[in-house]
Amino acid sequence: MTNPTITKHDLIELGYGHCTAEDLIKRAKALMVHKGFSYYENARLGRVPVKAIEEILGIQLAVKPIEEVD
Repeated sequence: MTNPTITKHDLIELGYGHCTAEDLIKRAKALMVHKGFSYYENARLGRVPVKAIEEILGIQLAVKPIEEVD
């Protein structure tokens, strides 16, 4: 099973505002660093696991796996 990821642009498409989407990505990166994934300390990285965003929001996101995207 793959670990789907999400970007700021994906969050905007889901209906979140620009600043909210940026803040969620920033918080998800901090969460991943806190969990021991130093890879997410990279300032240029803008893609995080969907599970990290879901953990922050406390809801499950309806995100299509890459295989289903046209």
